[in-house]
Amino acid sequence: MPTAWPFIKWEGSRGDPCTRIYNLKIIARALMALIVQKYGGTSVGNAGRIKNVARRVARAHDEGNGVVVVLSAMAGETDRLINLVHEVSDFPSAREHDVVVSTGEQVTIGLLSIALEDMGYRAKSFLGHQLPIVTDSRFSCARIERIETEKIKEELGKGNIVVAAGFQGVDSGGNITTLGRGGSDTTAVALAAALKADLCEIYTDVEGVYTTDPGVCADARKLKKISYDEMLEMASLGAKVLQTRSVEFAKKYRVPVMVKSSFTEAEGTLVCEEDTDMERVMVSGITFNKNEAKISVVRVPDRPGIAAKLFRPLTEAGINVDMIVQNISHDAHTDLTFTVAKADYKRALGHVKKVAGEIEARDVIGDTNIAKVSIVGAGMRSHAGAASTMFETFAKEGINIQMISTSEIKISCVVDVKYTELAVRVLHEAFGLGKEDVAEER
Repeated sequence: MPTAWPFIKWEGSRGDPCTRIYNLKIIARALMALIVQKYGGTSVGNAGRIKNVARRVARAHDEGNGVVVVLSAMAGETDRLINLVHEVSDFPSAREHDVVVSTGEQVTIGLLSIALEDMGYRAKSFLGHQLPIVTDSRFSCARIERIETEKIKEELGKGNIVVAAGFQGVDSGGNITTLGRGGSDTTAVALAAALKADLCEIYTDVEGVYTTDPGVCADARKLKKISYDEMLEMASLGAKVLQTRSVEFAKKYRVPVMVKSSFTEAEGTLVCEEDTDMERVMVSGITFNKNEAKISVVRVPDRPGIAAKLFRPLTEAGINVDMIVQNISHDAHTDLTFTVAKADYKRALGHVKKVAGEIEARDVIGDTNIAKVSIVGAGMRSHAGAASTMFETFAKEGINIQMISTSEIKISCVVDVKYTELAVRVLHEAFGLGKEDVAEER
């Protein structure tokens, strides 16, 4: 549906309907599509690449589309700013941390706007607080509460290209906030949802979503489309193409997202609502994550309230627990094992050891040499045998499964980290994901 109809105005005599005429420029603008384009740090890594992005943006505008561009900071810039903060202080203010770290995007949106103007296009840049993109007050991991779209609509109505800073917003107190790593994806999809855009294009350094990491499996193939649920699982399980929260936004507001490369003209992958074609293939992709650690609490008293006592300190410390396995109780005792992000491992281990002493558990054992390997596919809802194929494939290769977790469209296994790449390759082959017809169907 055209997005700019509110900008249509009548010109001419009000008294005689026959003499009323449309402003043809406004009609053309009303019939255009509205596209939100997001370019990542690699895509804007230097002046030459920013000029390349400007040419892509200009082409979309020349095709008659309204264009809103969301940019990340230059590749490596956010890390540089974070390092500067910690060179100054070991315990920096969270508020001031975001003030510093958010500046990378200010540079790129200004440079792109200058590049577009140099090419003869009208462009206007906006920081998060200028629109505004309103968030809560959780610095470094803020969540978007609302987006004011009046300024964007006004600029689009004038035929201008809008360039917005990703990753950043402002809280109700006027404080600058940031959305967490990968937050520019979330900014782009959230803007597309708020503007009711026809499409959100995410430009990155890969040509789309693949059946697995091409760096691990040479037979990995690009998918033409993938469902929101599948992409959400893959993103949360280690695939780095899209940030998880951006996929949640896309699913909630039904924003079609096209993932494509800013360096080639190759067709990308469309992330969209599930259709019947997606169920024809049992497994769509294989993911892996080496950034997890396992903690086992041995011989835990098996009585009500013990699990809550173990996990409450982790919740209070902001540590997310992923997979949880509890053994069958013997002699009123059981073993409980769970995984956390490797970055949280030491903190989590400290909290668990403290509680383990209080509940008189026998021991706490940690392991950082693990990886989580997962199969994902909407077709698993209607096809049997995914689990058995996965387990049999591992058995043939002598890969021991330490933990198992399932959902409607996903099966994850924890294995020794040394088997990660082998596990991915053999699963990719076992489910036939390297075949041409799989890529064509999807």
